Amino acid sequence: MTTADIWDEAIARNYDDDCAEMFDDAVVGPTVARLAALADGGPACEFAIGTGRVAVPLWQSGVPVVGIELSAPMITQLRAKVRADQIPVTEGDMATADAAGPDVVGEYSLVFLIFNTIMNPLTQDEQVGCFVNAARHLRPGGAFVVECGVPDLRRLPPGQTAVPFEVTDTHVGVDTFDPARQLLTSVHLNRQPDGSYRRFDSHHRYVWPAELDLMARVAGLRLESRSADWSGTPFTADSAAHVSVYRRPAAD
Repeated sequence: MTTADIWDEAIARNYDDDCAEMFDDAVVGPTVARLAALADGGPACEFAIGTGRVAVPLWQSGVPVVGIELSAPMITQLRAKVRADQIPVTEGDMATADAAGPDVVGEYSLVFLIFNTIMNPLTQDEQVGCFVNAARHLRPGGAFVVECGVPDLRRLPPGQTAVPFEVTDTHVGVDTFDPARQLLTSVHLNRQPDGSYRRFDSHHRYVWPAELDLMARVAGLRLESRSADWSGTPFTADSAAHVSVYRRPAAD
């Protein structure tokens, strides 16, 4: 049984609007370009495919794509964009489920898990399970790509547990931290057309890049590269996020 939140119909129905900035071509374009290059003509599997923000344009670019998704309402939103025979999706836990697609497990050239979703499972064991399941899906030489924010605990003064990360006319976002358990809750207040606010809380286990590297080693993967974004900006101590590429050895 996964500890991750299972997003309901209301969250799924509003997801694309609430995350509209992440659907912008300036965000999606470099992401799709990098993933298509890493797929290198082979099939790809997205863990936590959601409403298809990246999977749909990646498929439209010519890369065969399948997905795994825990939330049935999110799959319903995806189905409004593409048919099941175009992008097959397994409803299940990305740490254990098999992808249902034209290629069998062990034959994917690319598995990707993006937009901080590695933090959705609330235990380290389940996060390790995501790496193990990714490695199980990959062909020798295949790549597992993880996009994740770097925990920003430097903004948290001693004794303070909450930090705002966005305050605009349409959205107020606050992260609340539990450092002892390495957990955070992101609280979102989204302004509605009638002027009211709708609240959405998401729960996460934040994870450091070095910890992800150890998870990869447990799964038999090795870090190939790490950049600060999809365009390849060098990763530094001041980077707020990272795109990490792990590789299954070709001679596995």
